[in-house]
Amino acid sequence: MSKNLSRRDFLAASGALAGLGLYGCGGGNADGEGGGAGGGGEAANIEGYDAELVAAAQADGELVVVGTCEEPYIIAACDKFTEMFGIKTSWQRLGGGEVLAKAQEENGNPSSDVWFGGGCTSYVQAANDGLLMKYSPANLAAVTNKNFTSTDGTWVGIYYGILGFLTNNEELGALGIDAPQDWPDLLDEKYQGLIWSSNYNTASTAELILNTVIQKYGHDGGIQYLVDLDKNVAQYTKSGGGPSKSIGVGECSIGINFLHDGVYQIVDNGYDNIGLVAPSSGASYEVGASAAFEGCAHPNAAKLWLEYVLTPECVNQAKEVGSYQFLVIEGAEQPQVAIDMGVDPDNVMDFDFADMMANTAQYKEDIMAALGGGDDRFKTE
Repeated sequence: MSKNLSRRDFLAASGALAGLGLYGCGGGNADGEGGGAGGGGEAANIEGYDAELVAAAQADGELVVVGTCEEPYIIAACDKFTEMFGIKTSWQRLGGGEVLAKAQEENGNPSSDVWFGGGCTSYVQAANDGLLMKYSPANLAAVTNKNFTSTDGTWVGIYYGILGFLTNNEELGALGIDAPQDWPDLLDEKYQGLIWSSNYNTASTAELILNTVIQKYGHDGGIQYLVDLDKNVAQYTKSGGGPSKSIGVGECSIGINFLHDGVYQIVDNGYDNIGLVAPSSGASYEVGASAAFEGCAHPNAAKLWLEYVLTPECVNQAKEVGSYQFLVIEGAEQPQVAIDMGVDPDNVMDFDFADMMANTAQYKEDIMAALGGGDDRFKTE
C-alpha cells in the first residue's frame, strides 16, 4: 500500500476536518517542579481508581517521568495526571536506547519513577536486567490484545505505530525518481545519499528496523541488507523521529520512520509535500509502552501512573498533541485523521515479537560490528 496524500488533498477529501533537561508539569516552575498536591480528596473517588492507592500515591508527593514519545504528549500526560490526582510531576525526554542505558547505569537506584512511551523492546531488555517493577494494574483488562502487554507484569502497552517510509515528493519529483514501495527498493543506487534512518544504539525505532529486516530475510540476510542499505544512508539520527522532522524541509528525501510521525508533519506542520508509504509486503509495527522502575523513589505514584496510562483519559490526549499512533485501550478514540490519510492499522506483517524481545541486544551488536562500529553519520546528539 502506498499513500501520498497531501495535506491539501486530505483536507479537501475529508471535509470533516475544517530535551534533555528536567521539566515540570502541571504549572511547574523554573526549577522543574510541577503543581503541588491539590484536589486529592476528589481524586480518591474517581471511578476506575482504587482509593487506597490514590491516597498512598498522594502521600508519595511527587512523580518523576522519563518519556520516549514526543514532548507534547509527555507534557499532556503529566499535566493531566497532576490535574486528576494533585501529584507534582516532572519529566525528561530521552530516546529509548538512552533510557535503557541510563537505567542500566543507575542499576536499581533510578532517578526516574516511570517510563512513558517508546518501543517495548527497550522495556523488555530493562525487564530482563531486573530494572522494572512488577505490577499488574487493575486497568490492564482494558488492553484489547494480550500481545500488547508483557507476560510478567513489567510493562504495559498503550499504542502501536506502523513503520514505513516518508518521502519528500517535491525532491523526488525534481530528481525524476519514484518513491520506494517496499524494502528491496531502498537498496537501489538511485537513492544513494537520499535516505535517513536512526541510530541502532540510541533509538527504539532503529531496533524495530533491524528486527523487521531480519525477520524478512533471516539473520544473515537481514544484516547484509542493512550493510547494503548503509550505502544509501546519509544520516542515522539519534531519535527515531529524527528523519520525519527533516523530510518536509527537504533536508532528506526519504526517511525510514513511523507513519504517524509523517501524519503529524502533514497535519500539524503543514508539509503537504510529504508522502506516506507502507511497505507493500506488509508493515511491521512498534508497541509503545509504559513501566515503573524497580527501586523508584515514589512507588505508589508510579503504580497509579500505570493505572492512569491504561485509560482513555490519558491516551485520548495523544491525537490532540500530534501523536497519531493507534491505541490499544478499550474505549479509546482512534486517530481518524491517520486512517483517513490511508494509514491502515491492519496492513501489518506477521511479526515475531518473541524473537525481537529475546535477541535485539545481540542483533544490535551484530549490525554495528558489520558496519565497522559506525561513523560520524551515527548521531548521538
